[in-house]
Amino acid sequence: MRIRPLGRPFAPTITVHGHCDLPCGVYDPAQARLEAESVKACMQKYHASDDPDFRARAVAIKEERSDLVKHHLWVLWTDYFKAPHFETYPQLNTLFNEATKLAGAGGTKGSTDPAVADALLAKIDEIAEIFWATKKA
Repeated sequence: MRIRPLGRPFAPTITVHGHCDLPCGVYDPAQARLEAESVKACMQKYHASDDPDFRARAVAIKEERSDLVKHHLWVLWTDYFKAPHFETYPQLNTLFNEATKLAGAGGTKGSTDPAVADALLAKIDEIAEIFWATKKA
């Protein structure tokens, strides 16, 4: 990013570099897990009710939360993890690909089966284990 010193519109620009979008420590796979837990709860509530309006609302919320799971996973995948992480943990790309697909139309977004949510939660847990290992390194 190129910036100019304040109050000096004709001053030369200064190039600044940052390694992430926000200060360190902001990233946490718990955000994706919390949304995935909400997805699973919506699925369970859907099956526990015979009220069509309630069930429609449960599906709508489940789909919104599935999108949020994907968002939080993508932020980790694209912003937190860097090349050295992928070298140390070569399964990371596959884990993220599988997890985001499990949160998509072929997964929790397109299903009301709590077992699909459990599979998503398991993938998030695998990613979290690697995430926390990278924080210790």
